Amino acid sequence: MHDCGTHGTAVLNRRGLLNVAGLAGVSWLTPLGSLLAQQQDRAEKAGDRRPAQSVILLWMAGGPSQLETFDPHPGASIAEGTQAIDTAVKGVQLAAGYERLAAEMESVSLVRSLTSKEGDHERGTYNVKTGYRPDPTAVHPSIGAILCHQLPAKVTAEGATFSTDIPRHVSILPNQWPGRGGFLGDQFDAFKTWDPIQAVPDVTARVSPERTAQRVSDLAVVERAFARGRLRQTEATLHRDTVQAARTMMTSSQIKAFDVRDESKALRDAYGDTAFGRGCLAARRLIEVGVRCVEVTLDGWDSHAKNHEICARQAGILDAGFASLIRDLRERKLLERTVVVCVGEFGRTPKMNGVGGRDHWPHNFSLAIAGGGLAGGRVVGQTDPEGGKEVKDPVKIGDVHATILASLGVDHKQENISPVQRPIRLAEGEPIAALQG
Repeated sequence: MHDCGTHGTAVLNRRGLLNVAGLAGVSWLTPLGSLLAQQQDRAEKAGDRRPAQSVILLWMAGGPSQLETFDPHPGASIAEGTQAIDTAVKGVQLAAGYERLAAEMESVSLVRSLTSKEGDHERGTYNVKTGYRPDPTAVHPSIGAILCHQLPAKVTAEGATFSTDIPRHVSILPNQWPGRGGFLGDQFDAFKTWDPIQAVPDVTARVSPERTAQRVSDLAVVERAFARGRLRQTEATLHRDTVQAARTMMTSSQIKAFDVRDESKALRDAYGDTAFGRGCLAARRLIEVGVRCVEVTLDGWDSHAKNHEICARQAGILDAGFASLIRDLRERKLLERTVVVCVGEFGRTPKMNGVGGRDHWPHNFSLAIAGGGLAGGRVVGQTDPEGGKEVKDPVKIGDVHATILASLGVDHKQENISPVQRPIRLAEGEPIAALQG
């Protein structure tokens, strides 16, 4: 079992140091992402594709309309006037407003036949993020928690082993249900942070190093006194591990990965002058230092009224952030080792209601997925242009989780034991065959 927070520093033997120094051209302080990208490039040229390393989840909170995003039906009555645009992949269209994403579609595939039985926001969010429907006997872990649990905290590249000193499960702009550790433990909960234009709160010491050291020493005295006769209970709280992980994070240079101000203005502008766009840019920076899962939330998709206005506003934000992320990852040779998923908790009704809105519709909705060795430019499934519930080639939520885990080299059939001693598979589904690269 691997803690989501990590400790320690880079471990380098003499040969590893020389190898890394040779790659970097200057020193072993080259970002981990650059080393892994070079390693991945050499592996691909040798015909040996490595498993992906990380997942970026673009979470569309509120339930985006599939018709105004990834599954337009131009000219059909259910479109209600929504227009479609061609993409870089012949025969594949997106809703109008996604012109920049359309240009990146050779790297992106669409699943248009995602099905669920959860039409409530909270239950739907739980379902999509964990792969399971809510169950009174267990709180299931989200995909990010599973990855932190299953994959090591240290990454080896070119003979050097690196530790990730910051949390490996991060939620940027979280809504009411960020990724959680569930029955795996609170240590696998996502670290929550907000608009990357602002400094990460509570990670900068406001006193001198000497005073900090004295406070830690004083805390140890209090902890020892409290632990007398309570050793088992204090160990169960993970208090000491949490304090140590926090101190490691505060002193690590990797904390700079959260700060998008280090990037050029041109790149920041490409992602969009929005909290979500900056979150996408920060996500790319975080996976470069070994973070396993970053979720970036774009709230505001609940379109029970004025659906077209809401979707048009959201499209401007999502198109810039999503398209720039795909292009940025590809240009840095990071896309093959990063799975990017864009999805919400459910879709929207094919027929408009009386106030120009679309209501909850879990029966068939869409997601976009890219990277991680998965095929791009493909479309899985087909929805009824008349608005029926039946779809061609239905895909379950569990199938999406199995696909992600398989891309990262994790056996989706592996079982964890829940608190009531029930075996639960990591994913209740099978990898989507059409997406295998």
